[in-house]
Amino acid sequence: MKERSTPLWSGRFAEGLDPEVLGFTSSLELDKRIARYDVRGSIAHARMLGATGIIPADDARAIVDGLSAIAEELHADTFTWPAGHEDVHSVIESVLQDRIGPVAGKLHTARSRNDQIALDLRLFTIDLLDDLDRAIRSLGQALVARAADEVDTVLPGYTHLQRAQPISLAHHLLAHAEAFRRDRARIAEVRTRTAVSPLGAAALAGSPYPVDPVMTARELGLPATFRNSIDAVSDRDFVIEYVFASALASVHASRLAEELVLWSSAEFGFVAFDDRHSTGSSIMPQKKNPDVAELVRGRAGRIIGDLVAVLTTLKGLPLAYGSDLQEQRVPLYDAAQATPAVAVLALVVRGLRVERDTMRRATERGMLTATDLADHLASRGVPFREAHEIVGKIVRERLAAGRDLTGLTAAELRAHDARFGDDAGAAISVDASLAARRSPGGTAPERVRAAVAEATAAFRS
Repeated sequence: MKERSTPLWSGRFAEGLDPEVLGFTSSLELDKRIARYDVRGSIAHARMLGATGIIPADDARAIVDGLSAIAEELHADTFTWPAGHEDVHSVIESVLQDRIGPVAGKLHTARSRNDQIALDLRLFTIDLLDDLDRAIRSLGQALVARAADEVDTVLPGYTHLQRAQPISLAHHLLAHAEAFRRDRARIAEVRTRTAVSPLGAAALAGSPYPVDPVMTARELGLPATFRNSIDAVSDRDFVIEYVFASALASVHASRLAEELVLWSSAEFGFVAFDDRHSTGSSIMPQKKNPDVAELVRGRAGRIIGDLVAVLTTLKGLPLAYGSDLQEQRVPLYDAAQATPAVAVLALVVRGLRVERDTMRRATERGMLTATDLADHLASRGVPFREAHEIVGKIVRERLAAGRDLTGLTAAELRAHDARFGDDAGAAISVDASLAARRSPGGTAPERVRAAVAEATAAFRS
């Protein structure tokens, strides 16, 4: 096997490429991850060439047989990569020529490396999208399963990281699940736009041969073909959209991870990580660190950087193809690291120990039911703004006395305003506060149980 190939474009040049320039321009190390997709596309292209009579059917069969053997070696990780090639396309064609002879050169008929790499990246990105979707589904299922066990578990809901109102823990977990449901919907949309075959666009202007783009697309499982040959080879929106989907899913995972870091601290004490999902300190024997959640949080920043990189690469490129597009592969590959981060977070969620008593005690301090008192007055005809002011004064007085709202009686409340009813004291109860929020999407247990059932069905497939 030849160790250094003759470039596909060598006829135009009197001298060979400087080795240092070859090393700089070569994309082979980046290409190895997409080699099997390149072979898949080449097999489909060769079959089309034979079926349309662009090349003899016997030549097409020989090419397909040779490529199929290469595909098997790539799958088994036994393929030997020759040195000195500039990209995966030249490697495959060179190896194929060594094995089946000059007929291998007919494979590139009616095709350019431009539509070839666009196809490879689309096929690769579809698999990345499917992997990310599976990981998000697993995390969603973990959140919903935990929610099913925690409908009656109460904890403080926060705004501005200050205790605000009592909520069901299940309701809070389902809020995170909603974000991941949007991620899955977004991934499905991106997958549809990615599953478009560019084969047949050639370099940028189309092909003079009677190519059948629909045939190659159908064989590759792609439901659509390109509409414009220039756009087909220059479009990398699907790369950007995948990286964006990964970045946003990573941000959603990071927000959940951040809460778990906070909640597992001694200052909150709401949850404890399973020992299998924690690490320790090299110097402090008592430490139990939430490293997994912290790494998930940190990885989000990395993938946001990937998104900036792919957007910046594309923003100044004229149509159609430029070698700058080669640089998009590094952030594309790196953004795929969102998938293991989401998947491992699902393990953490499944293994959490919830400190229910600690959560409930936290709701009984900080006057979290003050809004319920204002709502009580409003339900008796008091304008809400006036009710808000009345309760605000009660809160101020209780704080000055070092007390909270717990234990306030109707008589004490009426000393502040005669419009408080006999049942006003009951409104201060945490359980009453939860039960009262029966509006659609609210935290009342009956609403949350229905939401758990609906979310369970949504994450089933």
